[in-house]
Amino acid sequence: MFTGIIETLGKVTGLRHEQGNLHITVESTISNELKIDQSVAHSGVCLTVVAVADGRHVVTAIEETLNKTSLGHLKTGEPVNLERCMQMNARLDGHIVQGHVDQTAVCIAFKELDGSWEYTFEYDAAPGNITVEKGSICVNGISLTVVNSQANSFSVAIIPYTFEHTNLHNVRKGSVVNLEFDIIGKYVARLMQR
Repeated sequence: MFTGIIETLGKVTGLRHEQGNLHITVESTISNELKIDQSVAHSGVCLTVVAVADGRHVVTAIEETLNKTSLGHLKTGEPVNLERCMQMNARLDGHIVQGHVDQTAVCIAFKELDGSWEYTFEYDAAPGNITVEKGSICVNGISLTVVNSQANSFSVAIIPYTFEHTNLHNVRKGSVVNLEFDIIGKYVARLMQR
């Protein structure tokens, strides 16, 4: 379980395809502290560490993960948001995030405001995923608050710290991002369908 509060940015230093899998090598300030079999969210995708050496770690994304997330679009040199799993005695600063991406979305609008930024994302509402005004949404692993909820789109407002310390500073109109909808909202929606 995660909180959606990004610990650090990592940099993709290697991508290796093997059958339907993608091995991703990431360099970061926390890589040497990681252990093999540890779960780490990479731009919102929970992946298992399979190797650690020289300030880098390696994770593997299988075909199912590549089909449902934006990881297949990664390029060497790109930043990824990193968050280690939550400790049970820690504060929950963001919201409950599982690291299980529900789907991707496309940025359809980006506005630089006076001291902040606004992003609008469009997604496929067919699977029953919804957002609510002032509710939580996880975009590329970042816990954010919805400021404008529509049937198949929503907006978020970004403060300077988040803009500078996450990979949102690379997101522009047309960019693909990972979405994880609020787990409580997903359970409520499922109960209402019954």
